[in-house]
Amino acid sequence: MRKALTIAGSDSSGGAGIQADIKTMTMNGVYAMSAVTALTAQNTTGVTGILEASPDFLGKQLDAVFEDIFPDAVKIGMVSSSELIEVIADKLEQYKAMNIVVDPVMVSTSGSRLIAEEAIEVLKTRLLPLATVITPNIPEAEILAGMDIKDEAGMEKAARQLFRQYGCAVLVKGGHSINDANDVLYSNNEEHPVWFKGRRIDNPNTHGTGCTLSSAIASNLAKGKSLAESVECAKEYLSGALAAGLDLGKGSGPLAHNYMIAEEDD
Repeated sequence: MRKALTIAGSDSSGGAGIQADIKTMTMNGVYAMSAVTALTAQNTTGVTGILEASPDFLGKQLDAVFEDIFPDAVKIGMVSSSELIEVIADKLEQYKAMNIVVDPVMVSTSGSRLIAEEAIEVLKTRLLPLATVITPNIPEAEILAGMDIKDEAGMEKAARQLFRQYGCAVLVKGGHSINDANDVLYSNNEEHPVWFKGRRIDNPNTHGTGCTLSSAIASNLAKGKSLAESVECAKEYLSGALAAGLDLGKGSGPLAHNYMIAEEDD
């Protein structure tokens, strides 16, 4: 069985972060492992507390995984401080990790800020250049590229700029009033950006969609699929989890990660 490692924060409500990643990786047919960057107290309405792991302890978690069950892919999500980003970058270089998917999580679905301002620069200089692909949404792409994105042409421009800046493939995710769910991929193997059209799903419960998509991409890369195939399969899985229409919590609820095996309520 292929293996995937998620390096991210924990979500006590189970909809995003480590919990969403493990569910997604399992449902996409790989063995899931984790290194926790932070504990969060959160639910569908927001984040009420963040307790970071120490850099030393995060390093020990990563050593424990890489020295025993070497992952075929690595997904990196919420990392809130520059010190933790430095540790992750050092360990990825030390172990020559492969198939690295970086979801540059900066703000939660509910609007809570999840990364310190000074950590963004370290993210840019240390982590993004190590990535196979990064998966920013439009607000994150605007921060990373230093530009406003108003339309699909702007998404393409940002993806191209970030690819040239960091040398990794870039998947800029749509939504946010620009399109329904259309994402654009710019990579070294393509002369032109590749668009992945998503079907419109009327579901306000989107807690953990970014975590889920990036983990599904990592899972498919771990299984040996190409980047384009991995994105396509990941979007299909995400669409199914959204279309299942799970409705939990008082805010933006979680996805039905197990929609393929879930039993119908009586």
